[in-house]
Amino acid sequence: MKPLHIVVAVPAWPEGLQKVQKLAAGGTIQRVDPPPDAGPWPIELIRDGTVLFCEVPPVNAAEMRDLAWIQLGSAGYEQLRGLPLRARGVRVTNASGANDVPIAEWCMTMMVMFERDLRRLLENQRARIWDRSARFQSELRGRRVGIVGYGNIGREVGRVCRCLGLEMWAMGRTPIGPRPDRYAPAGTGDPEGILPHRKFTTDQMADFLPHLDYLILTMPLTLATRGIIGERELRMMRPSAVLLNPARGPLVDEAALLAALSEGWIAGAALDAHYRYPLPPEHPLWSMSNVILTPHISGSSAGREFLPRVWELFADNLARYLAGRPLLNELSAAELTSVGAS
Repeated sequence: MKPLHIVVAVPAWPEGLQKVQKLAAGGTIQRVDPPPDAGPWPIELIRDGTVLFCEVPPVNAAEMRDLAWIQLGSAGYEQLRGLPLRARGVRVTNASGANDVPIAEWCMTMMVMFERDLRRLLENQRARIWDRSARFQSELRGRRVGIVGYGNIGREVGRVCRCLGLEMWAMGRTPIGPRPDRYAPAGTGDPEGILPHRKFTTDQMADFLPHLDYLILTMPLTLATRGIIGERELRMMRPSAVLLNPARGPLVDEAALLAALSEGWIAGAALDAHYRYPLPPEHPLWSMSNVILTPHISGSSAGREFLPRVWELFADNLARYLAGRPLLNELSAAELTSVGAS
């Protein structure tokens, strides 16, 4: 193994940094602030890096001649597109697990918002309207939620849904079962894949979508998942169903979603992931009364527990890397190929 030279391009968390420094004794740690214009990183700071801990790798990562492993600070990995990783044997791990809890809580909040029409209640408060209609008194318990993408986030969403008494169906691209060597905060998730009331694969949309009250997307954006929910899928859903997307906007075909919301194919949508950043003020989603928009904050690096968790993950993985043990959250060759990382 080449001498350890760690390049860190995420904000420091003192306790985690101390763990990494102890593990890297005899090696070096180089702190780098990525340029704000997404340009190349200073080559003199990164050239000798063997390990890279970052949110987005540098555009000139190919010049890191000894690079062996990248620890991403995000669960998504579409930012790897175009990087020469597989051919060079560079290993990649993502930060799946670091934001499971806040994203699951966002999903619960959005379902309660729709189930009890809390937006209308707040409007009534501002207008001093006393209205005790039945739509304000509904409950989530017993509703059926379908989760597409039963990875770390999906499993924590599913666990919390089960705790609240929802019937939880889960769909994966492959059959759902145990997921070893994954990072998750203690007590969260469904590592054995045993919590869903029913399990599906993505070729079973016709058996899945028509029976849901809530559809939640928690899968990564890849060449295969882009537009996985299109007109055909949206028309399969109940007119009373609600779509939640805390993952990536382009998982849903934009034109089809606008038609579904404006023409009543579905009842509404809660969207934390979007098609453009920031969403332009003239975009029609802003003015739709059956849509809740949040600015990609369901789980982000600004969360209170994000840095402690992502540094905990990196330190754990660094110990595994040095000991020759399996890494947590390692992306497979197929996953790297799916986003165009050569």
